[in-house]
Amino acid sequence: MIKAIIIEDESLAAKRLEAMVQKCDARIEIVEKIPSVQAAVQWLKQNQQPDLIFLDIHLDDGVSFSIFDQVTVLAPVIFTTAFEEYTIKAFKVNSIDYLLKPINQEDLSFAIDKFKKLKLSTYYFNAGDEITIENLQKSKLKSRFLVSSGTKIISIPVEEVAYFSSEDKITFLHTFKNSRYPIEYSLDKLITVLDPANFFKINRQLIISMQSINTIHKVSTNRLKISVKPEYNKDILVSIERYGKFKDWLDA
Repeated sequence: MIKAIIIEDESLAAKRLEAMVQKCDARIEIVEKIPSVQAAVQWLKQNQQPDLIFLDIHLDDGVSFSIFDQVTVLAPVIFTTAFEEYTIKAFKVNSIDYLLKPINQEDLSFAIDKFKKLKLSTYYFNAGDEITIENLQKSKLKSRFLVSSGTKIISIPVEEVAYFSSEDKITFLHTFKNSRYPIEYSLDKLITVLDPANFFKINRQLIISMQSINTIHKVSTNRLKISVKPEYNKDILVSIERYGKFKDWLDA
């Protein structure tokens, strides 16, 4: 699901826009309709960033651009407004489109398609890491890893890897058979050569495979605790920042 919010001071206009969005793509869930600048600032401070924002410009308590001055907005924005004069200013923030009211269904569909192409074109594995599909295709995904065990050199298929850990600046490969081998890769390098459909970087110390997940428990509203197999020697917590992307990965 794609989580979106509508910031619009006219309730009927917000409901109409929600219906139009659903007509474009039923997978887009409007998680909140927000009527004012201050309510939007408060919501964005207290909640995980949405995937997409539909934003009117003139709200009851001011111009919506002031939201960007009061809180960090990471989500792309589709502006929905009756005023043409803010176009340039809109594209200086997170705008991916600028729709004039009354909003046309075809124009809205085009804007949402643009957003989905943008979303699909980039994978965010952690803050500061940005890997495009083009780069993923250029880099050869690993199918096996060479590891050393005493005097032996072993080739381990990637399907046998449960997870990778980083401990004291050394990266270890852990197999489902509960073997552990040091490898000459950093986690940052590994995530560029692993299939993103099967591996996820949970935190700075761990990359897990989908098959290694044993249980998932919610410990707070936006925080999860995971157990893996074979058992890892530390608690595995999904941070607030990674929560949404982890859920998207599981639900892909």
